[in-house]
Amino acid sequence: MRSAAAILGFAVAFTVPSVLVAQDDAYPARAVRLIAAAGPGGNPDVLARLLAQKLTDAWGKPFVVENMPGAGGVVAANLVAKARPDGHVLMLGDSGALAINLALNPNLSYHPVKDFTPVTALATVPTVLVVNPSVPAKTLAEFVALAKSRPDQLSYGSAGPGSIHHLTMAIFAERAGINLQHVPYRGGSAMVNGLLTGEIQAGWSGFPNVMPLIDGGKLRAFCVSIPERSKSMPAVPTCAELGFPGFDIATMIGLQGPAGLPEKVVARLQAEAAKAMRDPGMVERMTQLGMVVQENGTAHYRKFMQDDIDLYANAVRKLNL
Repeated sequence: MRSAAAILGFAVAFTVPSVLVAQDDAYPARAVRLIAAAGPGGNPDVLARLLAQKLTDAWGKPFVVENMPGAGGVVAANLVAKARPDGHVLMLGDSGALAINLALNPNLSYHPVKDFTPVTALATVPTVLVVNPSVPAKTLAEFVALAKSRPDQLSYGSAGPGSIHHLTMAIFAERAGINLQHVPYRGGSAMVNGLLTGEIQAGWSGFPNVMPLIDGGKLRAFCVSIPERSKSMPAVPTCAELGFPGFDIATMIGLQGPAGLPEKVVARLQAEAAKAMRDPGMVERMTQLGMVVQENGTAHYRKFMQDDIDLYANAVRKLNL
């Protein structure tokens, strides 16, 4: 005859997994916090709000966006990494928080791979190389030639040291064999103002900040940072077209949860995010914002994250940034 303890142990062994399965099946059980590792109006924030509305409509439970800027995404990442892995705290993080920070700081307080569960990529945010019209170069080839003839005399701006703008130009300059002076600003908008006033001659910028300025002739565009022309700026060639094959640098924004997120929750989130991102209205809105929808599964996103980490780690080491 079995003891009461044995019977209880037998019951627990079979009821605990079924409870967990029931919780997974009922996901989401309450409001979900969607942490945007950026301030209001930043790319992760804009995408988070569009996605949150779609997920709220799909599941009937609120997905609430919380802006958490600070230290290039470190503040948001720390919070999500320590959250309970049940899918009710998620993050829209970008390459800055999940790759660049690690390259610049090996003692980072979190690890982008070990401390998170990747759910899916959402969109890439390419940049475009622009110059002040006073620069006597009409093409990328002429700009490179000009920079070679004036080493360390031309300047470029960025949204700050270690920003995607900084690293993109550093990698491009190394590929082109040119030396430029780096002038860091406090944000991309401030950098664009520096371009307009002539404080700096060049810079890589996100599309929305400069598209009307390019159309109005206030800035001159040379190339985009991705291997295919952007639907947002189809007239601007890629770097690959202009003699820099394989040049492909863009910030990826993706959806992550804490490490240990149940597979069923990941699968449900990935499926609903895919449906949301492929909606024609969402694609159109992304194009208007200069983003490229990249929703293509959890496995692809996991591989991209590792490749992104390797890209920036190699760049920082090679360029001694």
